[in-house]
Parts: sequence; C-alpha cells; structure tokens
Amino acid sequence: MTAEIIKGSEIAKEIRAELKIKVEELKKRGITPGLFIIRVGEDPASVSYVTAKTKASDELGIVSETLVYPDDTKEEIILAKIDELNKDPKWNGMLVQLPLPKHINEAKVLNLIDPTKDVDGFHPVNVGKLLIGEPYFMPCTPHGVQELLVRSGNSPEGKHVVICGRSNIVGKPLMAILMQKQKGANATVTVVHTGTKDMASITRQADIVIAAMGKAKAITADMVKEGVVVIDVGVNQVGTTPEGKRILVGDSDFEAIKEKAKAITPVPGGVGPMTVTMLMANTVRAAEAQAESK
Repeated sequence: MTAEIIKGSEIAKEIRAELKIKVEELKKRGITPGLFIIRVGEDPASVSYVTAKTKASDELGIVSETLVYPDDTKEEIILAKIDELNKDPKWNGMLVQLPLPKHINEAKVLNLIDPTKDVDGFHPVNVGKLLIGEPYFMPCTPHGVQELLVRSGNSPEGKHVVICGRSNIVGKPLMAILMQKQKGANATVTVVHTGTKDMASITRQADIVIAAMGKAKAITADMVKEGVVVIDVGVNQVGTTPEGKRILVGDSDFEAIKEKAKAITPVPGGVGPMTVTMLMANTVRAAEAQAESK
C-alpha cells in the first residue's frame, strides 16, 4: 500500500476560489474585508508567515495592512494600538503575530482584541464558544486540519482520532472541533502528549493520527496501523541543502509511514497552506457578520 498524498496546497486553492466569490459579493454591497496585522521584531519565521498572509489577502481582494514594531517596543504601545483598532470599522479582523518578545505579556495582548475581530481565534471568548460547539471563529490550523480531512474524503465522523500534542494553538482546539456532534466532526478523540505512558499503544488504535508535537519524525511507522490517515502539522528544519535551501520534515516519518498509510499530508505543502487560507476565511466571516450586525 502506498498512501494517497493529501495536498493541502490544492485544497487551499479550492477554498480560496470559494472565498474570492464571497469577497466579490461583499464588494457589490460596498463592503471590502480588511485585515490588520501587528508584528513585533524581525523573527524570520514571523516575517515569512506575515508575508504569506499579506500575499493571500491581495490574491483574494482583502485589504491588509501590517504594522511592524521594533523588538524593544513597550507593551503599552501595542495595547494602545489594539484598542484603537478595536474601534476602527475599517478593520474587520486583526491579529498579533506570535511569538512576542518576552517583555510583552502575550495573554494580555490577545485578551484585549475584540472577540468579533479575533480572526486567529485565540481570545478566551472564542475558545469558550468553540468548546461548547458554538464557534464564532475557529483557530486557523485546527480548522484547516478538519477541512483537509473532510475535503480529501477522510471525514473524522465515527472515527478514532488520536491527536499527538496538547498545545493551545493546535492540540486542544482541534480536540474541541472534532468531538462536536456535528457534520465533519463527531469523532472519538484521544489526546496523547509528553506525559502519556506507552504512547505507541494508543496511536496504533487510531484511524486518524494528527502529529503536532513539535519534534521531527516523532511518529514512526511502527506507531501506526495499516490504513491509517496521518495529518502532519509539524515543520522542523533538519539541515540545509548544498544550495543553502532549508530541509524541512514533519512530526511524522513521512517516507516510512506512506508505505503503510491510506493517506498522509506532506511537509511542506500539507497543513501549512491551509492555515493561511482559514485565516482568510475568518476575515471574510468577520466582514459578513459585522455587516449583518449593522
């Protein structure tokens, strides 16, 4: 058995085509979705992520603006800007690119964002609404994982899903999404992590394994059963080519597992494109909801 490769880049294109139609419909009503991004410092990964978000916005006709602060910017300056953006109707969505410098309280920053503009889905109000099954915004990476599964013909409904990792960004919200009594969810969900004893005995029971541990090739072929579906959220640099290009691998051993799995996502080109696309979906949703509320 050689696995079907679930190409997130292709599924992302499909969703973006749908979003482009929604943006055009909003513009006919005189509404242009707007996304404001705050970045603090010059972390290379953050610069890359923000560039991808800006490019996606331009592609879909969403107005975007990025404000870059130096590393040593005082916390109160960031908080004052967020307060200003909360009141500005031009911006339907906003996000503060993480991670932030250590002197800035991440929780304080995220908690100040208006929940109706919190397109990352990190505000406690949005986290709570997600948990009770009434989401306003779903966090982008977990929502992207769900869309990958459903649109690739591997719906989690009635399946045993094992999520490897319990982060606030992926593991926990993904658990909340997939356990809901709703179409495209309704799964039996187990979460394993660094405190789990004999993790392999649990992952081998899974119909679907989500690898989100932040460790290169942490999920090996002997940890999964024949016919499993593997969604790999991890991105780990393990070296560079002679030409200086980064060598990236996921949190699962792709080459070994693809000979055993029914389907698997590649790294890169799997979950990554979906994260940015779901951010665009949340921004469009914010514009629609705010238009309706008026």
